[in-house]
Amino acid sequence: MFGRRKNSCIALGCLIVFLSSCGDRHDFAEPLPETVDFNFHIRPILVQNCYLCHGPDPSGRKADLRLDTYNGATSALKEGGHAIVPGKPSKSQLIYRINHKEEDLLMPPPESNYKLTEREKALLEKWIDQGAEWKEHWAFITPSAQLSDKSTTVIDSLIDVKLNQKQLVKSPEANKNSLIRRVSYLLTGLPPSPEAIQNYEEDNASNAYEKMVDQYLNSKAYGERWARHWMDLVRYAETKGHEFDYSIVGAWQYRDYLIRAFNDDIPYDQMVREHLAGDLLETKRYHPESGIGQSPLATAFFAMAEGTHSPVDIKKDEADRIDNIIDVTSKTFQGLTVSCAKCHDHKFDPIPTADYYSLYGVMESTRFTPLDAHWSETKEQTAKEIEEVQAYMRKTISDAWNEPTVAEDKFNSKAKEVLPDTTYQVIGDFRGVDLSGWKSNGVAFGNRTTFGNPIVDPVTGTLLKLKDGHASSRLFGTGIFGTLQSRDFILEKDFISVRARGAKSTIRLVIDNFQLIQDPIYGELEMRVDHEKWQTYTVDVTPWKGHKAYLEILPGGYQGHKYQLPDDAYVEAQYAISYDSKIPQALQGSSEFHSTIDRLNARLKKGKLASRFPELKVPIKKERQLGKNLTSTFFIYGITDGFGIDSPIFNRGNHQEPSEEHIPRGFLSALPQGKVPFTSEGSGRMELANAILHKDNPLTARVMVNRIWHHLFGRGIVETVDNFGLQGKLPSHPELLDYLALTFQNEGWSVKKIIRSIVLSNAFKRSTLHTDALPEADPTNVYLASFPVRRLESEAIRDGILVASQSLNDSLYGRPVATYLTDFMQGRGRPQNSGPLDGDGRRSIYLEVRRNFLEPMMTTFDRPIPFSTFGKRDVTNVPSQSLIIMNDPFVAQQAERMAQRLLTQENLTFEERVTWIYLHSLARKPSPNEVQKAKEFIAMLKKLEAHKEYSEHKELELWKHYCHSIFNLKEFIYLV
Repeated sequence: MFGRRKNSCIALGCLIVFLSSCGDRHDFAEPLPETVDFNFHIRPILVQNCYLCHGPDPSGRKADLRLDTYNGATSALKEGGHAIVPGKPSKSQLIYRINHKEEDLLMPPPESNYKLTEREKALLEKWIDQGAEWKEHWAFITPSAQLSDKSTTVIDSLIDVKLNQKQLVKSPEANKNSLIRRVSYLLTGLPPSPEAIQNYEEDNASNAYEKMVDQYLNSKAYGERWARHWMDLVRYAETKGHEFDYSIVGAWQYRDYLIRAFNDDIPYDQMVREHLAGDLLETKRYHPESGIGQSPLATAFFAMAEGTHSPVDIKKDEADRIDNIIDVTSKTFQGLTVSCAKCHDHKFDPIPTADYYSLYGVMESTRFTPLDAHWSETKEQTAKEIEEVQAYMRKTISDAWNEPTVAEDKFNSKAKEVLPDTTYQVIGDFRGVDLSGWKSNGVAFGNRTTFGNPIVDPVTGTLLKLKDGHASSRLFGTGIFGTLQSRDFILEKDFISVRARGAKSTIRLVIDNFQLIQDPIYGELEMRVDHEKWQTYTVDVTPWKGHKAYLEILPGGYQGHKYQLPDDAYVEAQYAISYDSKIPQALQGSSEFHSTIDRLNARLKKGKLASRFPELKVPIKKERQLGKNLTSTFFIYGITDGFGIDSPIFNRGNHQEPSEEHIPRGFLSALPQGKVPFTSEGSGRMELANAILHKDNPLTARVMVNRIWHHLFGRGIVETVDNFGLQGKLPSHPELLDYLALTFQNEGWSVKKIIRSIVLSNAFKRSTLHTDALPEADPTNVYLASFPVRRLESEAIRDGILVASQSLNDSLYGRPVATYLTDFMQGRGRPQNSGPLDGDGRRSIYLEVRRNFLEPMMTTFDRPIPFSTFGKRDVTNVPSQSLIIMNDPFVAQQAERMAQRLLTQENLTFEERVTWIYLHSLARKPSPNEVQKAKEFIAMLKKLEAHKEYSEHKELELWKHYCHSIFNLKEFIYLV
């Protein structure tokens, strides 16, 4: 920004600046503040006009000048002088250059298309004159506020401060009809019933409003409403998009998890931990009624990303997937655009590239896998009981024989040192007791091999033999879920072989975390195991040499990328190796472990060891009975921990140019705990969750309460709800935001409590009506002198239509309803069958979200396309929306159903019919003028239809058209 200047200009320029700074030289529409605040007045000017060339990123910095730090802005310039001299604007080069007349010296330079207003120049000058006080960005400062038990009073008093400053007149409280419709829609996404309207109107108690609010907070529909808000943040979808729109296994189970969590008011900090590390929690949360584990289900949000079919460069595909996860995670939980630091230090926020790759390592160390969606506390206890039974059986035999070999932890794969053989690499050897350092997820493989497990006749209790060692998914029976995963390794040799046997099962070589394994490129990386005798399964990996990979062995397999586990599926493995030419002979024959078992079995057969164990008949029977309780039929695609990987930095984001240095996994350096490396052997996601929820982290609570405020008022206190960084908007009420954030934490992170306190405030209850002067004084209603007029979201519009027609199926949870396919919805991945036009009457949250076949009505009314975080939906007003309401067959169908319901009401007068329609659709009674317009409308329709032959359905048609016209009213799709 600052190039060479002519020395002769200095004195004259400084004199001009000095003279101009001696007093106010401009009258501005809004007077300059008495005290200029760096965060709220100065930093926005610098961010928008200066940081691109003089900000945090050194790669684009000009003249070696930083204006994003105090030290940088006040340091001596190479050419002499200082950009900023606190208290002395006349000596500050910044003021000199922004007021310069010559284009080659003016800043910002004309070619940048940035230009400071006279008010912005005056603010900079006054700020420097007042000492140029520098502050950390407001969002990184720990919240502080005066707390009070009367939270609604505090909310209103903090809003009133701004209203008084701006001399804005508050609108009166809205009428009861408007309030109940507002509360019902904003808390549940549904309109109030006529019965609820009547009850509220007739309730004259002083706490009538509070009772009504609590009714909707405790409604089951509340969880559906707020779950849908959250789904926008995590780019919820049930398919992956791209070419074939493959299904995301069990995505709907995650949706149901959210509904339950919001309805049960699970503390927000618990939800954060479950999302980031639900599979790692020492104490997992189980649903109190079903007993099904909830915590791991939350991790499915990681798997909601788009998925590319057969990418040529799978390392780039991994980098893109991780970038999306970092983007969604950082925006959702911290309101920061961390992915901007992928290629270079963030241009505006204090997020260096190293921070991005510290998170990259966390995500790279995380693996995608199916999870048992119905894993329960009962199953967990059952697995422990079976393990105890098996341990008891081994110990009983070991004690009788006085042979420690068959007892627990007496013999393992590391019992004997083997000289290294560079012709091959042992990836896993399961012929001892342990699992060779592999991760066992789920329960199928347990925590040990079959080494020394007894085979006993259940009738006589006779010991027949001891099992040799191998990893087995049928330790507890067949059809039981679990996966066995190796450590990460680099593909250096030509072949990988696994010695295995089984039925309807799978061995997968997962390269660079790429999961959509199939032909034409990657099909051979997935090997089907379906033979009861030991076979050698081999894959040629020469095309992928140098890549990172791991092996995964699992019962069952993928059909069209949907994981399925047949009842009789199982898989067992002896070892896995990599080599260049031939399988090493040393591994093909019997091992020392087999020899040990063979020796014992030979002695048993000759009668030299006790074989009668009648006391084992009961444990054997118990083991078999218990094993039947571990089978799995419902799965969700979630995550599990891999092994810790510290990522290099990719030069300018190019995965093909990694640095030699590896960045320790960790959190953002500008936040508390940001400079503490993660040390866990796994991914570090638990440490990430703890850092995000650290008591000194200023963002987590602020971001969430701001989202809640946004959903209630249509605009956040910080309007850019997903960006609290320097390019985000400043908070309209910073003290209120801090107060809400601290209250949120102090009241146990209860979402319902913070919603209740906001909804009970006078600001929320204000009418949308206002004086003519108010729009001019506050055109965007930032300061809330009146309640903002809001359009309903697409789901609320559709669900409101279903309620009006009395067609809503209000059942909770379950599989999604298939998308209704029009003739225009064509393309690859199109389902064979269409769903019903009315979606079985289910709420919109239960309609299938297919990325390649998004529901037209939802998209038209601005439901976001699920590729990133959308905490704030667009709110458009375009002709296609009117066309949808007028012509969509669903809307026409529901109008007819509403008319049918109307006509079943006996002995209603014309006015009563219109009133019935208004109460069901608009939550109020019609005015006399509206009844008269209805008469005129029906009369017009009769006249238009007069030439047609009489039909017994004529009256139905008339009222169908009238109901349809009500759906087209702006009042129907707006909160007024």
